[in-house]
Amino acid sequence: MNKKISVIGAGNVGATTAQRLFEKNYSEIALIDIAEGIAEGKALDILQSGPILGLDNYISGSSDYNITKNSDIVVITSGIARKPGMSRDDLLKINMNIVSDVTQKSLEKSPDALILVVTNPLDAMAMQAYKVSGKKPNEVFGMAGVLDSARFTTFISQSENTSVNSISSNVLGGHGDTMVPLLNNSYIGGKSLSESINKETLDQLVERTKNGGAEIVNYLKTGSAFYAPSASIVKMVDAISTNSKIILPTTAYLQGEYGIKDLYFGVPAKLGSNGIEEIIEYDLSEYEREELKKSAEAVNETVKSMKNL
Repeated sequence: MNKKISVIGAGNVGATTAQRLFEKNYSEIALIDIAEGIAEGKALDILQSGPILGLDNYISGSSDYNITKNSDIVVITSGIARKPGMSRDDLLKINMNIVSDVTQKSLEKSPDALILVVTNPLDAMAMQAYKVSGKKPNEVFGMAGVLDSARFTTFISQSENTSVNSISSNVLGGHGDTMVPLLNNSYIGGKSLSESINKETLDQLVERTKNGGAEIVNYLKTGSAFYAPSASIVKMVDAISTNSKIILPTTAYLQGEYGIKDLYFGVPAKLGSNGIEEIIEYDLSEYEREELKKSAEAVNETVKSMKNL
């Protein structure tokens, strides 16, 4: 695919994203990490898989942003996870500064690039990238809803013994335990979840989805998810690179949609070569609207707290 993609951060999410993009045959991929040698080594390892896979595309790694020059899309995965003894504000300040720095450095080399933010807390970090980038709102967005919806679909599939290909699920709202899985706008074989699954089971599926990331962290002990997140990133990159106009749950800047203004938040959006081309407004139940409002308030509190750091 004749697009250059830069991935900032060569940890598990970033490196696996780079590998998936390479295997999708994107013409050029740049992998950046602040730690000397990490991006270089992982990129070279991925590059050497080319002859095995029959791929002639190129990937490079460095701590120098020069290799990212003329990127079409920049994916920001840089950031740290919360450590024992670290306050929420400590984590927020560190990741806010990291996202600001990498956004500015990336755009110095690729001023026309679209920015896809993955760093947590996702909604707040997308807002931060937008503020420092000087770009249009449709050109900066975040990956969360694709992952959350995939988790919801997985759990529905397991519960109902039904192929994931027969399930269409939607999860909106902030990326965290206030997310809002939609029950009337998610379907099994064309029937809404509310019609297909009893309430007790649905409640359990919704709760497990909200805690989907934490469940994996609890198993791994010293890390967090990266296979499904990287697949979610690539799905969004593909949609933009191919100008597919596919509608995906996306962390987007809202300017009144769903009654929410001046906030990055998870909603359905049409993705194409310009980034976000249209925000789709679903008809929601009164309960879903109330839950979405609560989620927006939680995200807004995080965004407000950044101003005092």
